[in-house]
Amino acid sequence: MQQQVIDCEADLGIALDGDGDRVIMADRNGELVDGDELLYIIANARQRDGSLEGGVVGTVMSNLGLELALKERDIPFLRTPVGDRHIHRALTEKGWKLGGETSGHLLSLDRTSTGDGIVSALLILEIMVRSGIDLSELRLGMRKFPQTMINVPVSVRGQQHLSESEKINEAVSEIEAELDGQGRVILRPSGTEPLIRVTLEGADQSQVERLAQQLADTVREELQG
Repeated sequence: MQQQVIDCEADLGIALDGDGDRVIMADRNGELVDGDELLYIIANARQRDGSLEGGVVGTVMSNLGLELALKERDIPFLRTPVGDRHIHRALTEKGWKLGGETSGHLLSLDRTSTGDGIVSALLILEIMVRSGIDLSELRLGMRKFPQTMINVPVSVRGQQHLSESEKINEAVSEIEAELDGQGRVILRPSGTEPLIRVTLEGADQSQVERLAQQLADTVREELQG
């Protein structure tokens, strides 16, 4: 899709997943625009025209750049566990309308009751037409933070005792201190496999990769047995 946008000199590209509830786009330069960036674009446009009801709901995996970009605009942001059902529940409880995941599963409850990739793409096209601004420019207000995820195989018992390991908790505290507010540490047991997903986010890619590997090694040592 990215290459076709360039080859055809198109304004943008749209890619849906198999059942059509997720969308990822590409700008005229063939650069991917993921769910976090699409969510930012919609929220920012709605705040400008006064149609944003409340704030935005993301998940623990939403890029830190989204949270900070919304914070700069005084738009409330709430994180939930991964899964559109959690986002939907939070939106309903808060009375908000807009939420989504990095994967491109977006919810706009004023337009539809569930995630729909075509509706999400149309929301972006509507913003482009009304504003006269290209997708490559609309995304500029959000700076994505580098993110690295390492899947660490562990025993089922180890997966259940993740939060009880003092050594892992100490390692997380040390890493958070080094990031100094400019990043996040996410440790999440997989819901389908005996894995711990070690995710690091930060301003510097090399630092993020180093710290993610460091924490993954600690998790492996503590929980593989």
